[in-house]
Amino acid sequence: MTLISAEIPVIETGRLILREPRMADFEAHAAFLTSGRAQFVGGPLDRAQAWRGFSSGFGHWILLGFGMWTIEEKATRQPAGRVGILNPEGWPEPELGWHVYDGFEGRGIAYEAALAARSAAGTHFGITAPISFIVPENTRSRRLAERLGATIEREGEVLGQPCLVYRHPREAS
Repeated sequence: MTLISAEIPVIETGRLILREPRMADFEAHAAFLTSGRAQFVGGPLDRAQAWRGFSSGFGHWILLGFGMWTIEEKATRQPAGRVGILNPEGWPEPELGWHVYDGFEGRGIAYEAALAARSAAGTHFGITAPISFIVPENTRSRRLAERLGATIEREGEVLGQPCLVYRHPREAS
């Protein structure tokens, strides 16, 4: 049997570890995607759809060499969300995306993780100025993008939904 693997860099910040997704992360991921909190990322979904999204994340790393990291909080060793670079079929270019699980919001985790992921995208993958698709009503993500220095570049559409396309400042590669 041949096993397929991907090299996923581990990124550490003061409070967080950005690491590969693990089977043990699925319950937290499914809880997020099956809740109303997932409304701005195509949800809520049922568990089977959440599984397909979770498992396709592994394929993203294998096929494209980059993807979403699990955000692990060092203090609790619990998965706190996901952050990383997406570029699935139909995307015009790589996107920096994030979501934080219930109980971890409002603590600067998304900012710290997104800043580290954006820097790693430039360093490890040569993705130096990603975009972020953000639904106009998602005020928390809009504030985060702006705090990260991203600015609205244009209006767009993702998964059939109107969005704003934020451009992040250029990172070193």
